Amino acid sequence: MNQKLEIRQQILQKRQSLAPEKWQKQSQELCQQLITIPLFQQAQTILGYCSFRQEPDLSFLYETSQKNWGLPRCEDKSLIWHRWQPSEALEKRDYGIFAPSPHSERLQPQEVDLILVPAVACDRAGYRLGYGGGFYDRLLSHPEWVSIPTIGIIFEFAFVPKLPVDTWDRPLGGVCTEMGWRFINL
Repeated sequence: MNQKLEIRQQILQKRQSLAPEKWQKQSQELCQQLITIPLFQQAQTILGYCSFRQEPDLSFLYETSQKNWGLPRCEDKSLIWHRWQPSEALEKRDYGIFAPSPHSERLQPQEVDLILVPAVACDRAGYRLGYGGGFYDRLLSHPEWVSIPTIGIIFEFAFVPKLPVDTWDRPLGGVCTEMGWRFINL
């Protein structure tokens, strides 16, 4: 656990020290990499996220890609997914994260073609380091979500050779950075 904490602190510090212009530029470059992935191109309904703590910003994708989008809302210890389009307002929720209204239409796993997973870091085996809450590990452990392709979204400096792995960690199918994408388990 200590090792995860150290890695998390180092990468978050590096990410939060990015100048706003560089953060936006790298975010847009990452989005441009994503739209070249056949899996992304073929997907109709994609789960995304609202950038938090200078995670890569997916706004460019939301505004330019003609997809059906889903965004999460934290409810207790789970992620609840709601349909969302860029024209719809978001609410500031738990942890200061923006999310759709609890009254907006929910998405079911069978409607989803791809999940873009935010992370602090990812490794070459597809494991991700999050913030420690386990929200995505719990989600990706449920049988109805297991078969949906997942791509970790990080900046290149957060792509590391190997992360410490716990028994509850679930590997992602791929990783995308501003420098390119790698399929790992797809």
